[in-house]
Amino acid sequence: MNDSNHKAGHVTETPDVSYIKNVDVTHEASDVQVGSIAKFVLGLLVLTIATHFALWGLFLVFERREAAQEREAPRSKMALSDKERLPPEPRLQGAPGFAEKLDQEIKPATTAEPATSPAQDSGKPKDPLWEIKRLQTQWNEVLEHGPVDQNGRRFGMPIEKAKEEILKQGLPTRKQ
Repeated sequence: MNDSNHKAGHVTETPDVSYIKNVDVTHEASDVQVGSIAKFVLGLLVLTIATHFALWGLFLVFERREAAQEREAPRSKMALSDKERLPPEPRLQGAPGFAEKLDQEIKPATTAEPATSPAQDSGKPKDPLWEIKRLQTQWNEVLEHGPVDQNGRRFGMPIEKAKEEILKQGLPTRKQ
């Protein structure tokens, strides 16, 4: 190929055709129809809103049906009790099962916290951290005053007192 065939410039340039006028051609059939797209979007919006209202109504119907069934039928004998619904051990809990034994084993604390659980007193749900706070209180008491045996007598000594006794006696060392 020689350059004589391409007189007006590069091969990829679009030629100037502004001087060509054709009165018969005013609209190309492959153009996008804006009206059809607008009708589709409007229809989609209307159907979306109608679907939301239908689902909202269905939710209300189910809610009323459930409330009516709870009023009419007593709880099934096969239904699990609250204690049976608990997941198997080990539970992801700071002190699993501690609340059940708490009032039996521990004397009421002299702190501002009540000896019984808040749920027993007022019917309100108890604080999720209630058990772990009570367990930490018990552990701190054991660390400060020493552990208690089965008869209720204290044995051993608190850690701080044990450290002082060791320092008084002198730390044992090996001979060189």
